[in-house]
Amino acid sequence: MVSVTIACMGMFDMIGRGKLAHLGVCVTVAGIMANAPAMAADPHNGERLAHRWCEACHVVSPTQRRPGSDQAPPFATIAKMPHFGAAEIALYLLSPHPKMPDMNLTRIEAGDLAAYISTLK
Repeated sequence: MVSVTIACMGMFDMIGRGKLAHLGVCVTVAGIMANAPAMAADPHNGERLAHRWCEACHVVSPTQRRPGSDQAPPFATIAKMPHFGAAEIALYLLSPHPKMPDMNLTRIEAGDLAAYISTLK
């Protein structure tokens, strides 16, 4: 947030003091960034969703006794894949792919599931 504030201050000096609209944009952006942690994904909700929707095919937790399917990788395996972090997992969940049913996940649900999967590293 500090870098955004500094950049906005520099922009304000360059365009002159008469253009308050630009300052308003900078303040809005800084406010949104300050509230970003409040919009963070919820791994606990992701775990709940995983048990509800995913464990029929995937091993979703270390305590799950049997694999749901030999076709679907365990969540811990997915979590340990290199270059496949929470953002990539969420995007994958929102994209249609032939071997998975369309769960019609919202962006928030996909983010929560991805956050949960990322905790299994």
